[in-house]
Amino acid sequence: MRFFSTMATALAVGQTAFAAPHKDHDSWGHDGKIAPKVLIISLFSPEADIWYEKLPSSGLGDLLDHNITAPGLSMLFPHVHCVSDHSICQMTTGESEINAASSVMAAALSGKFDLTKTYFMIAGIAGINPKYGTLGSVALAQYTVQVALQYEFDAREMPSNWSTGYFGYGTDAPNIYPGNAYGTEVLELSATLRDLAYGFASKANLSSDPTATEYGQRYAAVQNTSLYAPASQPPSVIKCDSVTSDVYFSGNILGEAFEEVTSVWTNGTGKYCMTAQEDSAVLEVLVRLAIEGLVDFSRAILMRTGSDFDRPPPNETAFDNLRIADQNGFDIAIDNIFNAGVEIVRGILDGWHTTFHKGVEPANYIGDIFGSLGGAPDFGPGSTTNGTGYKPHGRSGDEMRRRGVSSGMGRKAGYAKRATVGRN
Repeated sequence: MRFFSTMATALAVGQTAFAAPHKDHDSWGHDGKIAPKVLIISLFSPEADIWYEKLPSSGLGDLLDHNITAPGLSMLFPHVHCVSDHSICQMTTGESEINAASSVMAAALSGKFDLTKTYFMIAGIAGINPKYGTLGSVALAQYTVQVALQYEFDAREMPSNWSTGYFGYGTDAPNIYPGNAYGTEVLELSATLRDLAYGFASKANLSSDPTATEYGQRYAAVQNTSLYAPASQPPSVIKCDSVTSDVYFSGNILGEAFEEVTSVWTNGTGKYCMTAQEDSAVLEVLVRLAIEGLVDFSRAILMRTGSDFDRPPPNETAFDNLRIADQNGFDIAIDNIFNAGVEIVRGILDGWHTTFHKGVEPANYIGDIFGSLGGAPDFGPGSTTNGTGYKPHGRSGDEMRRRGVSSGMGRKAGYAKRATVGRN
């Protein structure tokens, strides 16, 4: 969920030819392709502009030193930008799931990059749940949950004993794990890398704003004040999870419904604190590329900063919270993308030869609901490949079809513990 703003600002930067190799040979693949250590993924102009404006003063380089085109990138954001030695690159996908997936896949398959050792950092603003943080807070996620991937009734037509019109595919009531799995419902990232990124980001001096602080303090009027205490605290770095929805939702009812979805779909582990439009799309692309050996999914980082609250404080309507009230969180959220993000980038570069070149072994399961990368998911029905993962070049897909395995595998008996809610 993001503050509305124009997307029609194409970057007026010139295209340059590939530069001669820099002395840091790690930034070039063996076949002469660009091999960035970090690829920053922005979603729209303000999230990208802050890197162009501030990175040069950090001493880490200027992202506009190299501007590389590739077929299939967004027509509004047609370049991948890199510093002079190509150790850091950045791209802007355009907002929404379709734009995000299309752009990342286009860059990865362009033939211009070797991304096998690259760390991917999704770095964008988001709506924030006041139970976990405040405007300007920085969240690092282990899960992203595609909460809108469900059936939906208009709330005026749902059964009278339901709390939401959303309920999972193949089910008959809310708060039950989907009976039909598409594969992108939940994506889990390396908690080990997330914790390292959290440590780096915690060094940042985060921006705040008096108006945003005052708005957050309004949640203290909630009857259970301790529940919303984080909203009235200064911005901080937190560990909690992201939900993905192209629908820009707002309000207590939907916020609480998607909190429950996040909990149920992650087997009680996930904690929804940030809402955005692209995370599941970007990470699903990385899963598919990882199957082919083109990227390392354990090198993905998801960072979001709070620009607006996902539900109103007491005595304010959901409409006023979304469209009328001046929460004043946008600018500090943009600032804190850089403030926290540059510390993560610096930490990876500084520790490249000692830690990050070889990779950070995850201590938890990583991947999607199908177990596509191997291992046993700690949510959902379990691996569709008995833990082996899918083979590249489509070989496992043909084998799975011959065995009768499909995205309808969630229908098997005993798949979900039914909730107490039901039809009226």
